[in-house]
Amino acid sequence: MLLDFIGVPKNPVIFAEITASMSVEVTPKTKGRKQLFQNEFLERLTRTHIAIPISIFVIYSISLLAYSLYAVQTLTLGQTAMFFFIGLFVFTFVEYVMHRYLFHIGTSTPRREKFQYTLHGVHHEYPKDKERLAMPPVMSITISTALLFIFKFFIGDIVFAFLPGFLVGYAGYLVMHYIQHIFKAPKGFFNSWWANHAVHHYKDQTKAYGVSSPFWDYVFGTMPTKKVDTITGNIDK
Repeated sequence: MLLDFIGVPKNPVIFAEITASMSVEVTPKTKGRKQLFQNEFLERLTRTHIAIPISIFVIYSISLLAYSLYAVQTLTLGQTAMFFFIGLFVFTFVEYVMHRYLFHIGTSTPRREKFQYTLHGVHHEYPKDKERLAMPPVMSITISTALLFIFKFFIGDIVFAFLPGFLVGYAGYLVMHYIQHIFKAPKGFFNSWWANHAVHHYKDQTKAYGVSSPFWDYVFGTMPTKKVDTITGNIDK
């Protein structure tokens, strides 16, 4: 099993001590689901099928691009493509920062511990829960719309090219994150993506914050030094 060959500590206290950035004491489980709320309606809002938020972000992006090109017409096709890819690149940085500093926020108080667990710790305890690998639809639409107004205030009509790139980056992140947890690692180039994420979940949560791209882990020195081969089960010494 993946948990065995990468050396998951059996004692949750030891596991918590190793992962200084996340002090919630959890032992990763290969099956099951945590109930976060007693209210069934609120509980349901914490879960979603992966295809729903991905579809929302893609449709939202296509709509904004179409609006930019055929209604606003402020940007040329070339400028639209440029700002789209800038948005895509910016997302990789935001993903890294959010994952490192918000999702793994220090849990020095009971309130912060509960917040961190509800936001992300539950995913580390139940990493195979398919319905908690993405943001629920209500939050997906709310955040997309909030970002539209925020970015519009700062960058004007550029938002209609920039935000689609950002949201497509988010959709790509969701796809990558889902398949890393649900499907076996492929051989070759993409094996390292699975290996790094396995290290983050089961070996050291202070490493490998980038899911869609390892670029910022290299920049900020959080790339794992020991690689897990998810095909053979070996850890490089």
